Amino acid sequence: MKDEILSRIQKKFPLVARPFKVIADELGMSEDEVLDILQEQKKANIIRQTSAIFDTKRLGYVSSLVAFKVAADKISDAVKIINSHPGISHNYERNHDFNIWFTLAVAPNSKFGLEKTLEILAKATQAEEYIMLPTLKLFKISVKLNTTGKDEKKEEVKKVKHTDIELTPLHHSIIRLAQYDIEMVKEPFGAMIEELNIDYDTFFKILNELQEAGVMRRFASILNHRKAGFSANAMVVWDVDEEKGEAVGEKAAAFSAVSHCYLRPKYPNWPYNLFTMVHGKNVEETSAIIEDMASEIDSKSYMPLYSSREFKKVRIEYFAPEFETWENRYSNL
Repeated sequence: MKDEILSRIQKKFPLVARPFKVIADELGMSEDEVLDILQEQKKANIIRQTSAIFDTKRLGYVSSLVAFKVAADKISDAVKIINSHPGISHNYERNHDFNIWFTLAVAPNSKFGLEKTLEILAKATQAEEYIMLPTLKLFKISVKLNTTGKDEKKEEVKKVKHTDIELTPLHHSIIRLAQYDIEMVKEPFGAMIEELNIDYDTFFKILNELQEAGVMRRFASILNHRKAGFSANAMVVWDVDEEKGEAVGEKAAAFSAVSHCYLRPKYPNWPYNLFTMVHGKNVEETSAIIEDMASEIDSKSYMPLYSSREFKKVRIEYFAPEFETWENRYSNL
């Protein structure tokens, strides 16, 4: 039942006062049995985090994927500098001349903005070259590892039309709390309810409003890929005709093993514009998935970039004072 539970909490976490009872009832188990399994998986670091997953852009942040070319003997120092920025959520070394890959977000009130922040980071890390790869079109962002082995090869990627929303102080308060990891206890939202001094109905009503507006992508658990047995995860980049980009992107996003799929800009020194994250339990499985995709995707060429080292993988803390603190520290560069 462990794999069924892990699959369930990745896909749609019940937004009710006692979510683990809902899962237990669905699977014909007791609430305590479900909690015992989840507490064990959390202790083993298989479950990385269970929380609201917010859309950075919808919260007013500006973000981009970035690739730096850094000399091998300077990587260690460069990583410390890059990771010190509170808007860095992911940072990896990958098998390419552009060897340091990270995602960067800057706050709505940033005095530097995205491009100036990158210039500062490039100068501070002595990067030889860098490319900024913002999202031009998002087709899919949903990490759901196939823990049961029962998922279909393809899945429907639904296009969602979001409602408009005006964020109130209460919305902001809930966002600040819901972004953090919950405990695996019978009422995991109880502490938030108490701190906000509201009732459950109001809390879940606002979370659902945030999801309908696209501010919250979903509430779910994210697994530690390697700890969960998915040790070969490749960022596969594709060179596709720009006029065919949307059609090809939709086809790539339909593969269940693809968690992220984006169109990004091309450059003279970087011809790849379609990015897909592909997850497999080993290199052989991942390579087979990539070959399967290549047989269906109309591309001029493609390249799998495997991560050799993970330097950082966290959730951005939205509306945190650390953003301003960092900019003050680097204001002279």
